[in-house]
Amino acid sequence: MNKTNKALTASLALGLGLTLSAAHASPSKITAQSIIVNPAPTELKVDVWTDKDATGNANPTYRIGDPISVGVKVNQDAYVYLFNVNADGAIDLFFPNGYEDSNFVKAGTARVFPRQGAKYALNIGGPAGQDKLLALASAKALSLDDIAKFAGDQGFAQVGIKGQQNLAKALSIIVNPLPANSWVTDVAFFRVNGTQASDPIKPAPNASIAPGERQDGSIDQAMADAYDRLKGQASLGDPTIYATRWADGWWQRFEGVGAYGDAVLLHANGSSRAYAVHGAIFKRYLDLARAENGVTRPPSRLGWAAGDEKVIPRNTYGTSGLYGFFQNGALYSTEKYGTFWLQGAVLKTYQGLGGSGSFLGFPLRDQYQVNGAWTADFEGGSIRTVNGVAKVYRK
Repeated sequence: MNKTNKALTASLALGLGLTLSAAHASPSKITAQSIIVNPAPTELKVDVWTDKDATGNANPTYRIGDPISVGVKVNQDAYVYLFNVNADGAIDLFFPNGYEDSNFVKAGTARVFPRQGAKYALNIGGPAGQDKLLALASAKALSLDDIAKFAGDQGFAQVGIKGQQNLAKALSIIVNPLPANSWVTDVAFFRVNGTQASDPIKPAPNASIAPGERQDGSIDQAMADAYDRLKGQASLGDPTIYATRWADGWWQRFEGVGAYGDAVLLHANGSSRAYAVHGAIFKRYLDLARAENGVTRPPSRLGWAAGDEKVIPRNTYGTSGLYGFFQNGALYSTEKYGTFWLQGAVLKTYQGLGGSGSFLGFPLRDQYQVNGAWTADFEGGSIRTVNGVAKVYRK
């Protein structure tokens, strides 16, 4: 499913108010079946399951691209942490996340992720094979900083470890200081079939498709309006697929026209407008989605398009390019340097100075982290954030 490690120190454990007494500590056990197990009996219980198996005991099959929802329930008030271990060992932490208010779950309350109306979706991203869901419930809030970090404004954490054994060892360090009766785990399994459930890139066999037309014959009016607004025959060309459900919204791909390159209209759920993305920006957008989730949803660092792609005129460095604006970030593209993403405080500061028309010019690479601080390099300088505060440097 798609959505820096140091050992947890005693001082950090004390800072969380955890008990370090050996008499009350709960040494965990690592097993291939359940990843991490509390060997002591506990009154606290947690159950995790998927939408295809409410019992949590079977091993249902999903296809790549399928949506999936995950349920969890505790019998006592607890903080809940949900991980997925993919068949290749990649690990997703999908709860807590930036779209939920809290990971505190009340006793007897069944929570389902994503909830109805959530601003995110969970889809099967592959690879094919056996996946495992791990639910960890704790009476006290835990620090997972040694396992996962939230970067910038991204809704989902970036997990810095791979493989169930490494996950188990890292979690063991975190829970070992806890009282034996204060934490518990549960595991659910599902298999991933390599067959694509739906491929939004694959052209439809029927070339006679209207802008915004869905396979059932209905029309996505936001897409039809966007096609007219953008003089679509001149800038988008003809549709190559039906308007297709993609995560929590819709998209439709077009053949593209001349220098515009391949094109797509993106319509986020809840928005009254659809927007176009073309050429190099569209390619980079797809590459980011492919690397993150197998193109089952928009890349989280960008999200859905929030404006039409724009041409940026030549700046003081003699560079011209393209700009794509998205819910969570932006892509800037030039033939000279390439296509790069910016987000968060870096993007806000950059745009506040005038973007590519300022003394900074166009970005030279994706923004990146140096000692935990986001940094971006431009034609005329750089931006670096420290504790969320951006500082600008000229060359």
